[in-house]
Amino acid sequence: MHGRAGVPQTSAAQIFEAIKVSAMSETPQPLYGPTPAALSGSELPSFRYALGQAPAKQFAGGTAKEANASQFPVSEALAGVYMTLEPGAVRELHWHANAAEWAYMIEGHARVTTIDPDNQSEVVDFGPGDVWYFPRGHGHSIQGLAGGCTFILVFDNGYFSEFGTFSITDWLGHTPHAVLAKNFGLPESAFANFPDHEVYIAKGPVPPPLAADPEPGSLNAPPLTHRYRLLAQAPEPFPGGEMRIASEVEFPISSTMTGALLTIAPGGMRELHWHPNAVEWQYYLTGTGSMTVFGSGGRARTDAFAAGDVGYVPQGFGHYIENTGDEDLELLVVLNNGTYESVSITAWMAGTPDLLLSTNFGVKESVFEEMPGDAVIMPEEEQ
Repeated sequence: MHGRAGVPQTSAAQIFEAIKVSAMSETPQPLYGPTPAALSGSELPSFRYALGQAPAKQFAGGTAKEANASQFPVSEALAGVYMTLEPGAVRELHWHANAAEWAYMIEGHARVTTIDPDNQSEVVDFGPGDVWYFPRGHGHSIQGLAGGCTFILVFDNGYFSEFGTFSITDWLGHTPHAVLAKNFGLPESAFANFPDHEVYIAKGPVPPPLAADPEPGSLNAPPLTHRYRLLAQAPEPFPGGEMRIASEVEFPISSTMTGALLTIAPGGMRELHWHPNAVEWQYYLTGTGSMTVFGSGGRARTDAFAAGDVGYVPQGFGHYIENTGDEDLELLVVLNNGTYESVSITAWMAGTPDLLLSTNFGVKESVFEEMPGDAVIMPEEEQ
């Protein structure tokens, strides 16, 4: 077949055949890429990592230990760090090129500074229950105040390492003094005593309190604050516990992550559900519990959790959490999406006709008549 000027033309049938042959010669891939190796076996791997029992890296002024895909292979989308700072110690000025940072202050107080791409800065104090969020590339520092502080950090990249960040001392320590002198308009001698290596955590005095009323004209703050007071939020109560959520709705700057604080009463549970748009990373604060994850194909796994443990649920995997102890089970949940989505199995069944459910499960319709009429989120233990 030829077109104008004798140029050979390819028919639609020939194009289709070429595409078909090409497709047959390639390895078929799922729509969103291959299944991670940790999830591709006939049995599900453990979704628990004992971060609390892992050794911490010691610094003058603080400690840090991390849980990323190197230590916890299933955790490919989110990584976490447990960090402590002594009074006055500074997690030096730095930024993350490959991840945004979400954090929860467990105890103590800290002062945080930030700089954004518009060169607007913020200096804010954080206390227990407060959350911060730094978009990818926003410069920041963290300093322990009187009494020091302990916090958990979560990054939206499972391969992120806290020990591979972009630190200001590391950069300036590897920049010639002549270049620094030109950049800052100072003599080269001004940089003679600057460190020639990454400091990471620096020891110093506790800074004075922030001024209640800044001087006129002294602020250049960004329109969106990096702080959200999660623990101060009124919780949403349920029969088996309560929940606080900080998504992009409540915390507008947090565009890539949603955080939640769950308190599950003894005997209570977080109902069967899944998150269609995010993976879930957990840090267990107090109590003991268990989580069961359903991964399709007859695969389900239950892991036991205690304070200091990290949990993980792949995107779209069904799961539920039970309090197995005699005290409240408190845990942080972080999702790698600023929009919070959760599908409740009770709501799904409540919105499905009983006759269809009877056919699906092969039991009488009457079985479903007594089920909840909506999502229960956190049911309590049957008395």
